[in-house]
Amino acid sequence: MPSGFRPSRTLLAACAAPAAAFFAAFWLLPVVRLLALPAEKGLASYFVVLTNGRYLQSLLQTLGLSLAVTLATLVIGALVGITLARQRFRGRQLLLSLLTLPLSFPGVIIGFFMILLGGRQGVLADITHSLGWGRVTFAYGLLGLFLAYLYFSLPRAIATYTAAAEAMDAQLEEAARSMGASRWNVARDVWIPELAPTTLACGAIVFATAMGAFGTAFTLSAKFEVLPITIYNEFTNYANFALAASLSIALGVITWAVLWISRRVSGSAAI
Repeated sequence: MPSGFRPSRTLLAACAAPAAAFFAAFWLLPVVRLLALPAEKGLASYFVVLTNGRYLQSLLQTLGLSLAVTLATLVIGALVGITLARQRFRGRQLLLSLLTLPLSFPGVIIGFFMILLGGRQGVLADITHSLGWGRVTFAYGLLGLFLAYLYFSLPRAIATYTAAAEAMDAQLEEAARSMGASRWNVARDVWIPELAPTTLACGAIVFATAMGAFGTAFTLSAKFEVLPITIYNEFTNYANFALAASLSIALGVITWAVLWISRRVSGSAAI
């Protein structure tokens, strides 16, 4: 291309038109329609998640579960990731590959795994039944959802922390140790500050993923309802589109706010 070439506005508009049409058709128009739907039943419909006890309970349960999964994922992911980054041993790459294998599984498969472990026909139920204790299960309630969400989220955290720990400046840790710092002091003064942006970004993604997870929840949430399942029921079973849209907006606003705050804070920490 000649160095003096300047594309005309007509050419730029022609190149941008397909992207603009795609953006309008598959993002802008659906979002505008989603935002407008609750208004058909009055402005109060936008706040139904806060004024209706059932929907508020579903939201709070989703928030509590997502926060618990996020904290557990960050702690376990950091410990495993830092260990894999600092230790060199035979089979390390194979172990890392196995730990990140669940990245290839959809949420429904993760739920199926949990049912095979703690469902009515699962391993635990077979063992307790053979011992005469009845068929003990945990897959269909809070514990099953927590373990499934954790299993789904851990591979991302492990991969993220491993990469971040490998990129850390080893001289900082060596300098701290040469000055007599203990392992706890090294972790507090070197690892935690260095990995803070990673922790914020990874935590936000894990939280947002847990808030919006549907496949796993659809498989397991027989005794513990989360907001995505509530939205699904209102939309599919009751054809209550305005209410489903209102709940979707509440879910989207919360997850977007968490992601936005994490970007702002992690960006400031990196400066």
